[in-house]
Amino acid sequence: MYWLWYLLIGLVAGWLASLIVKGRGAGFVVNMIVGIIGGFLGGWLVGLMGWVPIGTMGTLIASVVGAIVLLLIVSLFTRRSPKEE
Repeated sequence: MYWLWYLLIGLVAGWLASLIVKGRGAGFVVNMIVGIIGGFLGGWLVGLMGWVPIGTMGTLIASVVGAIVLLLIVSLFTRRSPKEE
């Protein structure tokens, strides 16, 4: 049953990170994938800083931080050049 909770936290984290980085959501599936991967990344990053996320809010905050970092890294490699007219 915990996997369902992780999917829900991943969805919310991905959606919040998309709003912060892009200004809009990226879609249900993309938000969930970004949130779940961001959760792993965020847990690792905050662990390096010595903080252990405890509870739902701690997990959500770590997931959002990781998802934001993930979106920023992806945007470095996928920048689109403006169309020349």
